Amino acid sequence: MDENQSAFSRRSALKGAGAAAVLAGTAVTMPNVSAPSARAVPPPGRGRGREVAIFGGGMSGLAAAQELIERGFQVTVYEPSYLGGKAFSHDVPGTARGGRLPLPGEHGFRFFPGCYQHVPDTMERIPVAGGGNVRDRHLINVETAVIAFDDAGYAPATAPTSLIGFADHAPAILTLDNLRNALTTGLRFIVDVPPHELAYFVTRELIIATSCEERRLGQWEKQSWMQFVKANGKSPAYQRYLAGALTRALVAAKSHTASARTIGQIGLALATSATGLIGQYGTDLVSGGVDRILNAPTSHAWINPWVRYLRGRGVQFVMNEAVADFSVSGGRISGARLASGATVTADWYIAAMPIDRLKPLLTPSLVNADPSLAGIRRLQDDWMVGIQYFLSRRTDLPPSHIAALGTPWALTGLFQARPWNVDFATTYGDGRVRDCLSIDISEWEKPGILYGKPAKRCTKREIAAEVWAQMKRAMNSGGKPILRDEELVTWSLDPGITWSPQIANATPLMVNTAGSYQHRPQAYTKIPNFFIGGDHVRTNIDLATMEGANEAGRRAANAILAAADSPAAAAPVFPLWELPMLDPIKAEDRNRYRAGLPHFLDF
Repeated sequence: MDENQSAFSRRSALKGAGAAAVLAGTAVTMPNVSAPSARAVPPPGRGRGREVAIFGGGMSGLAAAQELIERGFQVTVYEPSYLGGKAFSHDVPGTARGGRLPLPGEHGFRFFPGCYQHVPDTMERIPVAGGGNVRDRHLINVETAVIAFDDAGYAPATAPTSLIGFADHAPAILTLDNLRNALTTGLRFIVDVPPHELAYFVTRELIIATSCEERRLGQWEKQSWMQFVKANGKSPAYQRYLAGALTRALVAAKSHTASARTIGQIGLALATSATGLIGQYGTDLVSGGVDRILNAPTSHAWINPWVRYLRGRGVQFVMNEAVADFSVSGGRISGARLASGATVTADWYIAAMPIDRLKPLLTPSLVNADPSLAGIRRLQDDWMVGIQYFLSRRTDLPPSHIAALGTPWALTGLFQARPWNVDFATTYGDGRVRDCLSIDISEWEKPGILYGKPAKRCTKREIAAEVWAQMKRAMNSGGKPILRDEELVTWSLDPGITWSPQIANATPLMVNTAGSYQHRPQAYTKIPNFFIGGDHVRTNIDLATMEGANEAGRRAANAILAAADSPAAAAPVFPLWELPMLDPIKAEDRNRYRAGLPHFLDF
């Protein structure tokens, strides 16, 4: 047994039993919508071929390729641009001097919260040069967060990412009040929110925590997060920070459109992983932490070793090729025509591209073969893009994520030199750069503070100036200046943003909206040899993330295993773990929901 397979076996032994225990609850008022089971698969024995064509080499496509190649299938991945999708990092052109590497650019900084399970499991099975694996060598803990409040007059605050110690560790005496106190303590850094409103907000999160699956899908899925937390009539700080900015910073979702079910569940997962009470989240000293990042550019630390591993196992990569059309014959996919005109035939086909590329492929013949695919057209995408500022001084801040709450463009960031433990001046660029502030821009449709325009109406230079001004106003508020104009050497905006002459984004991501879950596809379809990957597939995390895309790739692989009647073990699929002590409360809520009664905390 090789090192990779040994790691896979250890991980499966630890988590396999839990993965098999995921429940698939069907909502009372939404009979066609159900939560995904651990191995949601079509009937077995639909074919016995072993040749798989995967269209899309992003997170989902690579995850599916790994699970299938490790189980004896022949896999070819077709990718039109670059492998890794939105996790790909790039070299900033023309910036290398004196034998140094080019300055490192990213689509956005990487965030691996403690509730992520699929991505760390995949990383653990990717070997790296010199021994070990990607997870153990390149995934590191960040123990603090910097919270800045835009234009509020408060200096940025540093807070621990973990709530360990705020909640009792003994499950036998853990109570709902313990959880309430932990959540309240963890949110006290939010300024200017009256105590009674903070208590009310925590109660709303506890409603999600104690709601049965039927109510989550049948009631909370239909409401936006802003509606659910009843922001109207509350204080400006409640509306701006608790209901709005906190959601944007943590999960890059818009609180006035995202479903309460999705935001509440991921908020619960983040909070419970932070308490250290969920052992399956791997938040102990051996497995990892509450907030994790990579210690190098994403492609260097993760994507490149991943591709090398997959190639070594036999995965074939066909670059600069995109699928243009799927041919349907006799209710099955008979071939895929590439943009180059070539035709691909295989036993199984996985469409693992983003929804903006999948929608044009939903031809009448494809939708007629599976009418549920029409729902994909109703899914929406949005922009979340990164920009890097290269600085002449290394920051004094500890390694930490920065949440600039209330900034018009919903900015979050990360200084990279300290967590990477690298001397930028000797490693990257021309010797002048000593740190990099990588920032995610999550809001592209609200006016900025310099030009009064949304990002989608700005030039590249205006975007760079606007983001710098917003982050500087938040970070320098009420204290010692952290960002200084004279220390800015250069900057790099994600090259996926182009002007020709109108602004365009080559890498939008699916955005969660209330009621959209019913339109999201399963990983398998009614077309026996056609499967779907991507963060728009129904998953346990139910959010456009690397974790969701990875889980979707595993689900597509598992569906092929079942359809091909493969004797191989299914790829592990992990639930969002919740505290077992809440189960009796959820059972009582199930009775109330079926009787048409509100949740007992809903007032």
